[in-house]
Amino acid sequence: MRMGKYEMGRTLGEGHFGKVKLARDADTGRTFAIKILDRQRILAMKINEQIKREIATLKLLKHPNVVRLYEVSASKTKIYMVLEYVNGGELFDKIALKGKLTEKEARKLFQQLIDAVAYCHEKGVYHRDLKPENVLVDAKGNIKVSDFGLSALPQNQLKDGLLHTTCGSPNYIAPEVLLNKGYDGSMSDIWSCGVILYVMLTGNLPFDDQNVVVLYQKILKGNAHIPKWLSQGAQHILRKILDPNPIMRIDVDGIKAHEWFKKGYAPAVPFNDDEEDISMDVDSLNMTEHNGIQDKIAINQMNAFQLIGMSSCLDLSGFFEKELKVIQDCKGLANSRGQESLLISAEVFEINESLYVVELKKSSGDCSLYRKLCETLSEDLGTCKSQQFLKQDSIRQEIGRYNSSF
Repeated sequence: MRMGKYEMGRTLGEGHFGKVKLARDADTGRTFAIKILDRQRILAMKINEQIKREIATLKLLKHPNVVRLYEVSASKTKIYMVLEYVNGGELFDKIALKGKLTEKEARKLFQQLIDAVAYCHEKGVYHRDLKPENVLVDAKGNIKVSDFGLSALPQNQLKDGLLHTTCGSPNYIAPEVLLNKGYDGSMSDIWSCGVILYVMLTGNLPFDDQNVVVLYQKILKGNAHIPKWLSQGAQHILRKILDPNPIMRIDVDGIKAHEWFKKGYAPAVPFNDDEEDISMDVDSLNMTEHNGIQDKIAINQMNAFQLIGMSSCLDLSGFFEKELKVIQDCKGLANSRGQESLLISAEVFEINESLYVVELKKSSGDCSLYRKLCETLSEDLGTCKSQQFLKQDSIRQEIGRYNSSF
């Protein structure tokens, strides 16, 4: 199978909107990863802005520690993104295999991560979803930051100079993002880098809980347990990065000046701006812009955090006050034969006197009935963007590693 000059090979991975295939340039023999996206699914799921944002972002970035985008083209049914092939897997898998990394190894990877993030910030790009699953490792052990689908550009900032979209992955999200009062994209990325460093050094998450509300309480308080068996330098830099106050948090320059960070540090050199420029047929993508909407991601694939954060009026600072948890099993919704065929568990959290978060989970029964119930609830709760409400059997997925899809 061929796509232009590329010979298509095995499938590297599959997602909700397409697949990624290994490919070889028939002229040079060089290998690439080609992301093949289904246009109908993109339009149906209304994620065209997310795709365009990722393409526009990757077009800006030419750094040894960032996955490169080389070419974009489209047919009537598909969009093709020709990406750098990184054959070492995810940083998550590397950590999981070893349990934790040595300080020397973790420092080297962290130096590369900070180099990549600093370069992105210089280009006006804020990743907003940094986690080990979005950091790839090549055959030489060097990292490549990937997945810029939730990234933000300068034009996404409002008049106050801050970002306001609540997005990210629960365990890696910065506390100021949870407060929904606007945040500095560079400082929120630094927080996520600190969580990644903590995971590399200890093999554990600094903030974790099966209950998402309790998890956010921990993040907002920012009282991470720093193991005493780490070196003094490692302990100090972790405390400086994982400061819940973004004003007091150490920035990129401070990190690069830190004694622990500087050991063996060899800064990466970005590629020239005119090197291997991207061939992009943007017009053929035919994805409609939504005028007047800034910093908004219309996406039907989200995690539990994004579900809770969909409401623009949601201020999670109320998590400090009190929590009400109610678990109720609901039976009913008879099928055509008059039999009860659906069992649902509901958890209700009181954020404040006028705001509640409800989590639903299908314990057993017909999936189609569950979807119908969710559609009905979605219509009833339409005032808070709940048209993207639950479309899968459970929102309680493995928060640390996988995003739930709705």
